[in-house]
Amino acid sequence: MTAPARHRWVLATGNPGKLREFAAALGPAGIDLDAAGDLGLRSFPPETGATYEENALLKAGFAAAKLSRVAVADDSGLEVDALGGAPGVWSARFGGPGLGDGERMAHLLQRLKHVPVGQRQARFVSVVVVAAPDGAVATFTGTCEGTILFGPRGDDGFGYDPAFLSDDLGMTFAEASVAEKERVSHRGRALAELRGWLGSQAAVPFLTR
Repeated sequence: MTAPARHRWVLATGNPGKLREFAAALGPAGIDLDAAGDLGLRSFPPETGATYEENALLKAGFAAAKLSRVAVADDSGLEVDALGGAPGVWSARFGGPGLGDGERMAHLLQRLKHVPVGQRQARFVSVVVVAAPDGAVATFTGTCEGTILFGPRGDDGFGYDPAFLSDDLGMTFAEASVAEKERVSHRGRALAELRGWLGSQAAVPFLTR
């Protein structure tokens, strides 16, 4: 089997863990990634968008314009039905500025403490945006359904993972292995959609830069 042609994109993030995750997902499809910080771009516009797509585009579009390279970025969040879809795009800032992961999760569980079993449905949502210097954009979305528990379970993962019981896995994301989580996670599904798109005619303009 012929190996895919290689193309080099920029990942608009300062998170080294996210770089490893994106590189592992896109490398087999022919996409090599540079971190924006390694190219001198270490700050991005504030995430003021009202949607995940707007926030991801803020980062990817900014990096593409500044570096004259195809850039990719994502934004994601947790949506809880009993909270009207909150925290949503505010997931990383839920409860106020300066809180750590554990404090944000505790704030979420406090808000839900009187919500009974059967009414604690939630989902993680991720939107990945690919942006080219000429303004062309492609968007990919992944979701995973689950339930918010009354307390955390598991020692791995990050963010709200210990409180999110995955419908697909029957365990929290903090109890799952990295491979198990990536197989069903919102970001994993968005990246799988992106990989499929790379083989389409629509992707060609992004692969000639």
